[in-house]
Amino acid sequence: MKSGKFIVFDGVDGSGKTTQLKLFKEKLEKDGHQVEIADFPQYGKKSAALVEEYLNGAYGSPKEVGAYRASIFYACDRYAASKRISQWLAEGKIVLSNRYVSSNMIHQSGKIKDTAEREKFLKWLENLEFEIFNIPKPDIILFLYLDPAVAQKLALQEHKHGGQQDIHEQDLDHMKDSIEAAEYVAKKYNWLKINCLGGDGNIASREDIQKKVVEILEKHI
Repeated sequence: MKSGKFIVFDGVDGSGKTTQLKLFKEKLEKDGHQVEIADFPQYGKKSAALVEEYLNGAYGSPKEVGAYRASIFYACDRYAASKRISQWLAEGKIVLSNRYVSSNMIHQSGKIKDTAEREKFLKWLENLEFEIFNIPKPDIILFLYLDPAVAQKLALQEHKHGGQQDIHEQDLDHMKDSIEAAEYVAKKYNWLKINCLGGDGNIASREDIQKKVVEILEKHI
């Protein structure tokens, strides 16, 4: 049996990861592919309990918790789903994941300014996730890019409209740091990058972004 394909959709908050993943899933199924979805964190499950408490501010601000401790919370949640993902791949299915280890790289390495210390953290994180927990490695990571100013604008609009925000979304400094870190790790690990900005400098329509998603991913399916 042909082995499956593991594709991760990631990017900063507001980039439309969930929407683009769902649209691409519909396209794949229409084309006759078997598709499964993984979504992290797994809110509501026991494995995500520490993540939820962290995001609710139970342990302090993102910087107070730090990159290493927070990463372990998320890694445990992914480990809980790893056997299920491995089984899907063994069955030859395409697995689309809404966030994955790449999210730790984005949100947690953004807390570390010094380049040498950031590289040390990324090496530690890869060992934790892929060696110690031995979770499946993605075949493709799709990075949905947004300009920092646009991402922050979308976050503020969400806040004004009464949207529920976690401690990452409430902290604009954290968001700015995460966007900088996202570009750093995307380049380091050769993620496939999609610019989600339209010609007017604002976020493009979901249809236009999906066209880019299909164009870039069809080559790898």
